[in-house]
Amino acid sequence: MFKINENYLKLPGSYLFSMIGKKVSAYKEANPDRDVISLGIGDVTLPLVPEVIKKLHGAVDEMAVKETFRGYTPDLGYQFLRDAIIENDFLPRGVQLDNDEVFISDGAKSDTGNIGDIFSVDNRIAVTDPVYPVYVDSNVMNGRGGIYLPDQGRFSDVIYMPCTAENNFVPELPKERPDIIYLCFPNNPTGTTITKDQLQVWVDYARREGSVIIFDAAYEAYITEDDVPHSIYECEGAKECAIEIRSYSKNAGFTGTRLGFTVVPKQLMCGDVHVRDLWARRHGTKFNGAPYIVQMGAMGTYTPEGKKQIREEIDYYMENARTIRQGLADAGYAVYGGVNSPYIWMKTPKDLSSWEFFDLLLNKANVVGTPGSGFGPHGEGYFRLTSFGTHENTKKAIERIIKL
Repeated sequence: MFKINENYLKLPGSYLFSMIGKKVSAYKEANPDRDVISLGIGDVTLPLVPEVIKKLHGAVDEMAVKETFRGYTPDLGYQFLRDAIIENDFLPRGVQLDNDEVFISDGAKSDTGNIGDIFSVDNRIAVTDPVYPVYVDSNVMNGRGGIYLPDQGRFSDVIYMPCTAENNFVPELPKERPDIIYLCFPNNPTGTTITKDQLQVWVDYARREGSVIIFDAAYEAYITEDDVPHSIYECEGAKECAIEIRSYSKNAGFTGTRLGFTVVPKQLMCGDVHVRDLWARRHGTKFNGAPYIVQMGAMGTYTPEGKKQIREEIDYYMENARTIRQGLADAGYAVYGGVNSPYIWMKTPKDLSSWEFFDLLLNKANVVGTPGSGFGPHGEGYFRLTSFGTHENTKKAIERIIKL
């Protein structure tokens, strides 16, 4: 009899957003006349900007002509896009990168889940708590994480670093030494972030302890405050201990188009082995590259007009964030995030659990959010709302919540 990867059996139930989808679908089926507004899953609602569409159309036309047709993409992605990434996303921040340290992919979620392939199963991971579920689940699938403890809502071998209102959602250095540290700032789900000096503490710690940081910067385009770093490589020594993952999903509306990239500096070493070379081997073996058409579409985000159009979309979503944050705060809710991030993290009222509040909002207000407990044990008692809806639906949803 063939054998399965039994690590998958260690995962509790369904993926968080699958569970939400099932609950919402069942409610809509039973109440087809209800207008349900979703502020739950972080999916964008505005269309791709005109500059991106123009580049996409141009690339499609190229694929119809023999002289400009493209087949398989280069392993690392097209050089024109990697050059544009360095020139626009890193050099303005004072970060120098080599072209072959940037790897184009089909999204940050893929890279976040796949990066664990290049590390030994013996490595122990540390995550902020609450945490984006993919960090933990993908490691459990690879044999890291131990067993699930349902009474605690955690895995036995994962180091959880609490982020709550009591510590201003800034994780403390772990008492137990981790091999791999996952940091996401601006944070998903809390919407909070840390300063450059606070991030430097983590870089110094990782270098001292021989750990590697997986830094998820998917929401850096939403940063508004000057002392918040857009890249971990703004910190001294970060190239020796950190991998950075980014996405076009939220900053350019590519959730359905799929594109992202990962930076692995050559200075990141394990003994005499360049970690970058391992990722290059994994990338070339298990991935055939993001489509030429989509990579050309991303080039539209780097033209002067494209940058302006992207900024307008981000400002649109951040206006929603202000609407949510201010509306809930005025109604007496404790709210966090929404300043450097499209996510608002709120305390559930009247000691309701996260899922109890989810059910209350769905059934009484016809509004969908995300229960904080789905992001880890310290997410219990909190709730996440996103600003990726329309202005109209966002205002309507907040009015409904306030009426409760």
